[in-house]
Amino acid sequence: MTPNLSSTTLRIGLLGGSFNPAHEGHLHISRMARRALGLDEVWWLVSPQNPLKSSDGMAPFAERLARAQALAKDRGLVVTDLETRLGTRYTVDTVHALAQRAPRARFVWLMGADNALQFRKWKRWTAIAETLPIAVYPRPGFTLKARLGPFAQRYAAVTLDASDGRLLPDLAPPAIVFLAGATDPASATALRNLVKPSR
Repeated sequence: MTPNLSSTTLRIGLLGGSFNPAHEGHLHISRMARRALGLDEVWWLVSPQNPLKSSDGMAPFAERLARAQALAKDRGLVVTDLETRLGTRYTVDTVHALAQRAPRARFVWLMGADNALQFRKWKRWTAIAETLPIAVYPRPGFTLKARLGPFAQRYAAVTLDASDGRLLPDLAPPAIVFLAGATDPASATALRNLVKPSR
């Protein structure tokens, strides 16, 4: 699905990833973010290829997109191939393109605590944080480390309490919130391991 970028005035969470494969954990994250941040929609940005991940074991893009579309049946969930259509490879380029094409939308980047720990490896990571607000959702074994990590320390002065999460989409970046709530142990890696043939 390709959203109408020029006309949208919605509060939109952006959940990027390989979705290799999409799973219940992605649904859990999306529902948590919609409630906590007061979002109208969450867009799943299915990445053609994550620059920080190997292409080994990566299912074809069309297959990953189709599985995500089959799973995301909640109202307000939008599965999209926008990165393919925009021709962007890096998150910084994607969020800049979206900000230009949808100036009336209020975007929030959704990121797991595991990714927050390695955020400094992302291309122009500070530019991402200064382009749109970021919400960090809890991940088992990573949440406390992320709260104490370099990303959190750098933006401590603009970090909201979890209870103020609904304010985030309306704030000028940089603005951060660490979401609170139950975690979901599902992971794409574990699901892929389940279907690997035995040797």
